Amino acid sequence: MTKRITVLMGGWSVEREVSLVSGRAVAEALAEGGHRVEAVEVTRDIAALLKALDPKPDAVFNALHGRFGEDGCIQGLLEMLGVPYTHSGVLASAIAMDKASTRRLFDVNGIPHPEGRIVTRQAVEAAHPMEPPYVLKPLNEGSSVGVRLVLDAATRPGLGPDWSFGDDVLVERYIPGREICVAVMGEVALGAIEIRPKEGFYDYAAKYTAGRANHQMPAAIRPQAYEEALALGLRAHRALGCRGVSRTDLRYDDSRGEPGQFYALEVNTQPGMTPLSLVPEIAAHAGLSFTELVTWMVENARCEG
Repeated sequence: MTKRITVLMGGWSVEREVSLVSGRAVAEALAEGGHRVEAVEVTRDIAALLKALDPKPDAVFNALHGRFGEDGCIQGLLEMLGVPYTHSGVLASAIAMDKASTRRLFDVNGIPHPEGRIVTRQAVEAAHPMEPPYVLKPLNEGSSVGVRLVLDAATRPGLGPDWSFGDDVLVERYIPGREICVAVMGEVALGAIEIRPKEGFYDYAAKYTAGRANHQMPAAIRPQAYEEALALGLRAHRALGCRGVSRTDLRYDDSRGEPGQFYALEVNTQPGMTPLSLVPEIAAHAGLSFTELVTWMVENARCEG
């Protein structure tokens, strides 16, 4: 059934360019699937956005990434307008975007995650906040934006003059091993993919620059561990109250052999839809084309209120 779909993309977060790539890919696929599609580049001009949503579309595909588009803000606006939208609702989006809140829900639900705590920027600048190796992360950014990896005591602690992500920082124990990501669609874990950066860690550049990382689909881990990863991804999706499609990022520490230990890092409620993105690759391995994936998402779009 043909629907009138508005794709929201762009925004003003540090992930703006990635969102534009995702949004264009989604708009093209939905049009190929027979829908009437309007792509809207979102700015801080909310009046312009309201005008673009009048008359109300049948559904909004939210292809925004990062703050204000992924953290419950746009979701709240769409709830007030009564426009069905893709991905998670206001609460789940806000929790997933805030790493401290995510960790608390992981604790309540018995989901293993790295040891860590919230510290001030000043504390990080003064001394190592924990024994290396550890990772420093902004509390509410995605795509590994702002992440710092400190592997040894000789590395100077600190965030540097270009840090622009607030006065509070999450410091987490660095987990050796493998980078595993699980895609969930509705109430089904679609699959688990392994990411192998060619150098360093899986940072923003490795995620969005062709040739900087290898993807192994399915993840090259033992069958029992693979099933454990799927179950953990689905548990995280449910613990945060996500709906639609999500991606849970895990570390699998098999440095001492099998069986290894999984640690949940975070849940991404609006995974990328770029040519290098993981969820479309996982979905393709499960037999879903990109058009089928995004069509399912708009067919399952809804308001929560």
